[in-house]
Amino acid sequence: MKKTTLFFAGLFLFSFVISGCNNTTPDNPFVHAVNGQFIKNSAPYHFIGFNFWYAGILASEGTGGNRDRLHRELDFLKSAGVDNLRIMIGADGPENKAKVRPSLQTEPGVYNDTLLRGLDYLLVELGKRDMLAVLFFNNTWEWTGGYSQYLEWAGHGKAPVPVIDGWPAFQEYVHQYLACETCDSLFRNHVRNIITRVNSLSGVPYCEDPAIMSWQIANEPRPMGADNKELYEKFILSTAEYIKSLDPNHMVSVGSEGSFGSENDMDLYRRVHQTEYVDYLTCHIWPKNWMWIDIRDIPGSVERASVAADKYLDEHIALAGELNKPIVLSEFGFPRDNHLYNREDPVTARNAFYEHIYSRLLESVREKGSFAGCNMWAWGGFAQPRNVFWQPGDDYCGDPSQEEQGLNSVFAQDNTVPLITSYIELIHE
Repeated sequence: MKKTTLFFAGLFLFSFVISGCNNTTPDNPFVHAVNGQFIKNSAPYHFIGFNFWYAGILASEGTGGNRDRLHRELDFLKSAGVDNLRIMIGADGPENKAKVRPSLQTEPGVYNDTLLRGLDYLLVELGKRDMLAVLFFNNTWEWTGGYSQYLEWAGHGKAPVPVIDGWPAFQEYVHQYLACETCDSLFRNHVRNIITRVNSLSGVPYCEDPAIMSWQIANEPRPMGADNKELYEKFILSTAEYIKSLDPNHMVSVGSEGSFGSENDMDLYRRVHQTEYVDYLTCHIWPKNWMWIDIRDIPGSVERASVAADKYLDEHIALAGELNKPIVLSEFGFPRDNHLYNREDPVTARNAFYEHIYSRLLESVREKGSFAGCNMWAWGGFAQPRNVFWQPGDDYCGDPSQEEQGLNSVFAQDNTVPLITSYIELIHE
């Protein structure tokens, strides 16, 4: 594995942004938001997509790489009508059993060059298929490093691992992130290094690549405490403005779960999305995690979960309408009927819940509403899970290593796929 350390002098960066990141074509090739709608190729754009967070790892030629599988997955998704994927840029820091492996940013500003070239390859392959990526940088949670890894790098001591040290210890530790100026400096350096990268295969700067739909600040950024709300707002707003200063071509999104990830404060959620530097809203829905279902009777819980989802969506869609911006349900998952982690367990309940979400999206599309797209968690595709929890050498699945493999994954063989295709065809009528 070759490691690359990236440094950018201010003058070079300024000249790069001015000369290399401006869209000078007469027709805007980038997806953008206008009057509450996404526009792609001068027409409204709506989508049903997936979280495919590990796609960049599959695209590499190093540990974990499998380009044959990547091609198969992308071709299958495209044939099903899926053209929008939410993807992790890369994990941070030393490896552990709760973190995605291998890591992209092995030390602050030091990169696994094989994975960087894998990200280059992925963007080229997406472009060939007219598919789009939403790329997220940071993470509240430990499975990519994120908040806790930056704190460890900044000298706040060894980061607790939730599955080893417990959630209270982890939450107390990451509560420090938003007040950590060193963390923010290291994170901004990472943001700059990625956004100003020039694709080693195509020669296209990332900031000029139409295969990128949006830069996303983080996966589920949270204040991690009511006393952190002001710091959280400052972090989101300043980061969004910073990304736009580096790349005026692409949209910026927060990655928020909605009110659930905003200390149940819709006004805080509003404030971080009303800025001109954030182009659209996001929210997530997790019926199991939020105790909307009874895992002893998952099929019998679908109606209750759907009612709760409607209430949650209604509140967030209404705010999107007020702000005149689109909203994306960028994560939602549902277990298999018997809460098993294998592909033989039926997905009757999942399909019913998903169809309810798709019907809400279809209604919005037909009424020219703000609800513009959704990304399911997550694409398992052709993976063959071998262990309940991921082990080195196992296939990557839709479920990160700290979760049961197959818990929320949609596999290529699942009859969820034709349901998805049928609704994609309806929203594109």
